[in-house]
Amino acid sequence: MLVGRDDEVAALGRLVAGARLGRGGAVAVLGEPGIGKSSLLADTADRAAGTCRVLRVVGAASETEIAFAGLSQLLTPVLDRVDALPDRQRDALRSALALGAPADGDRLAVGAATLGTMTRCAEESPLVVLVDDLHLLDVPSVQALTFAARRLSADPVAMVLAGRDPEAAGLVEGLPVLRLAGVDEEDARVVAERSLGASIPRERLAELYRRTGGNPLALVELAGDPDAAAEVPGLPRTVPEAVARSFEHRVDLLPETTREVLLVAAVADGDLATTTAAARALGLDAADLGPAEDAGLVRTTAGRVTFRHPLLQSVAYTRPASARRRAAHRAVADSLPPGDEDRRAWHLAESVGGVDAKVAGLVEAAAERAVDRWGCAVASTSFERAAALSITPADRAGRLVHAAENAWAAGDARRALVLLDEVAALGPDADVEFAADDLRATVAVHTGSLRRALEMLVDLAHRAPDAETRARLLADGVYAALFLGSTPTAAELADELTATLPALTDPVSRAVTLLACGVAHVLAGRDGAAEFRAAVPLLEAGGAPRAGDLRWPWVMSAPLFLRDDSGESAVRPRVAEARRAATPAALPGLLFVIARYEATAESWHRAEADYTLAIEVARETGQTTELAASLAGRCWLASHQGNAELCRSDAEAAVDLCAQGDMQFFAAWVRFALGDLALSDGDAATAVEELSALQHLLAGQGLADPDLSPVPELVEALVRTGDVARAREIAPRFVAAAEGKGMPWALARARRTEGLLADDDLDSPFLAALALHARTRDAFETARTRLAYGARLRRTGRRVDAREQLREALAGFESLGARRWADQTAAELTATGETVRRSGAGWQAELTSQELQVALLLTDGSTTREAAAALYLSPKTVEYHLRKVYTKLDVHSREELAALLTDHG
Repeated sequence: MLVGRDDEVAALGRLVAGARLGRGGAVAVLGEPGIGKSSLLADTADRAAGTCRVLRVVGAASETEIAFAGLSQLLTPVLDRVDALPDRQRDALRSALALGAPADGDRLAVGAATLGTMTRCAEESPLVVLVDDLHLLDVPSVQALTFAARRLSADPVAMVLAGRDPEAAGLVEGLPVLRLAGVDEEDARVVAERSLGASIPRERLAELYRRTGGNPLALVELAGDPDAAAEVPGLPRTVPEAVARSFEHRVDLLPETTREVLLVAAVADGDLATTTAAARALGLDAADLGPAEDAGLVRTTAGRVTFRHPLLQSVAYTRPASARRRAAHRAVADSLPPGDEDRRAWHLAESVGGVDAKVAGLVEAAAERAVDRWGCAVASTSFERAAALSITPADRAGRLVHAAENAWAAGDARRALVLLDEVAALGPDADVEFAADDLRATVAVHTGSLRRALEMLVDLAHRAPDAETRARLLADGVYAALFLGSTPTAAELADELTATLPALTDPVSRAVTLLACGVAHVLAGRDGAAEFRAAVPLLEAGGAPRAGDLRWPWVMSAPLFLRDDSGESAVRPRVAEARRAATPAALPGLLFVIARYEATAESWHRAEADYTLAIEVARETGQTTELAASLAGRCWLASHQGNAELCRSDAEAAVDLCAQGDMQFFAAWVRFALGDLALSDGDAATAVEELSALQHLLAGQGLADPDLSPVPELVEALVRTGDVARAREIAPRFVAAAEGKGMPWALARARRTEGLLADDDLDSPFLAALALHARTRDAFETARTRLAYGARLRRTGRRVDAREQLREALAGFESLGARRWADQTAAELTATGETVRRSGAGWQAELTSQELQVALLLTDGSTTREAAAALYLSPKTVEYHLRKVYTKLDVHSREELAALLTDHG
């Protein structure tokens, strides 16, 4: 029975009880060494036994650099469930666990496969997963386990992840946390006296409690330490240090040969066979562990030497001189069985006091195996260790670049940059220096450091070894300039890109170059349509997208910037292929561009789902730029939907990121969203304020594209406030810019602006606008024009004509789910004397983003397993969300659901 842990036992009991009832969940248990985490997990296992299956894993310092060592330990008993996973997840997990050949995949797929394996097990009986010493697990295993833990909901799986605080705190972000404190003084007395088997004087107990803060292990160790009373009162040590000193004292009392075998056992992480063989190689005998067993410091059972506490293992390892530790590592390396090459490489690395080319090669080979298994974090550490062992600066620099590449792939941008700084200090050759700078620019682009990224991309382009690389870098520079809102820079880069076109042979490179040029020209208020249209056939000839190709997000630039159907039939299949092939690094950018296109057409529900998934994956992979872009995009969409709460919360998050990265383009989207939200609320004064500020921002950045201009909305807001004079002042310049662009979307908004200000002939500008709208796919803008037209007709007394436009506007807004605009339109229609029949808030408003994603994938033809793989969920969670969709929308089959979604775009 645990002493003083009633509340914690009850909390974990509720978690396990939830799993028995079919509710999944996870909690992190954090605390200092000796606070009772392991005891709490053992108690949970005992209480779950009999009604639940229990899987356990304990982190080990010796396996920290072995990719997926912890995950392998956890899942070994249930590997028969892996083959039932979706193909991509199955192959990724088998590759990660070294059960099959290297396969296409990513760390998110491994995390989803981990979740899938657990939920498969839970189909037979509730599952309890207990992870101890999380901070000692290898990073890829931690990432997979926490990925799964954050997604438990509808499956009978309870996860408890225990780790040392503060080391493990950053690993469990997003999970509920149970922090263990010391027990109270009365419980401390029970703990101490139980360990001693005798009562303790009150003064002695008070001193123990003062020094330990109620830490149970410290109480046990110091209560039985005869030297503990010799410490100076009033100068307490931290509890782990006090416990370590107690362990050191007890180890020092052992015979020297016992201490030496304890060192070997610590290096071998308690494997008795390896400990025995390595000890023999050093002229020792494993039987000399006897005195340590007699002292209660270790137990030898089931082929393992188990240390009483990880701190004791640490003491046994760190107390001996470094030469003895290196000798122990060499002996353990020589004693490992065939096939354990990764561990052998790491033990050999620890056995070397300086540099060693042969061992460096072995560690590098281990790193490459980790790359094949998507253990990027471990691969990064291994490449770094291989670099430290390298003899020549060239080898060291090359391996450090690989270490940085894998740190970035693992989502650790900060560490990648530190490693690249080390490369720069070595003065590498030109090729390695270029690779390092290229990676530094990539990290900067995706982590919000766009101004620095732009400088680096331009410099790299001028040093590029070939035309394809030069074009890629210049195109990336254009998009960095776009996000910064730096129009002159984008135009200069476009001129350089144009000069590279004759040398480009790859169709996709040519297409992306043309798209970048088109974007730059549009930003400057020039016609980019020719470049966009020329890119489309090249994209058709580009072949299947390659996994991880970061250029593919930009293939949607053509239909997105043209705002018509030009090239859509050719581009959409390529985008669908790119989405299937996308790695986590490429997925957020691709989803963002797709969502933006859907948001400017009639597929708002799809846009919301794609924006939400882009935000989730961008956060998971540390891509600040894509996160800011997707938050700004969803903010813009939420303003149109009339979802004020989501609009404002996304605006707040996006503004912070945009300010940090000087992303003026997305800051403009947020400003527009807030202005348009105010306009839909009838708060014209606030709309004027927000939209005027946006107009000033665009002018300051030289962003002259009329499609970005808020003038049509600002004119509407000014007319509502009665400031018609200012509206007439700002309208002509916008109309001229739209006419100069000559595209139907811009021209339609220009004609609507003229209609809002027309004195006599209302019909001509509004009818011209509607004819132009018919050439675009933007149903929202069409409805806005009909509302403006109908409202003006009503105010001139033409009620019958007004009703026709207002009915169409209301139908359009309600179909899209633009709730507040629908409310405005209904009010206008009521004012004409018509009784308004509303179609409701729209089915989209009923669903959460997760339910919406599930519904869309399943109605598009995906199976449950395919939807689970795409959303990184378990099949049972997909089924759970689908049941909720059926209930909310009152449908009873996928066919009915598909019909409903199809009817609404």
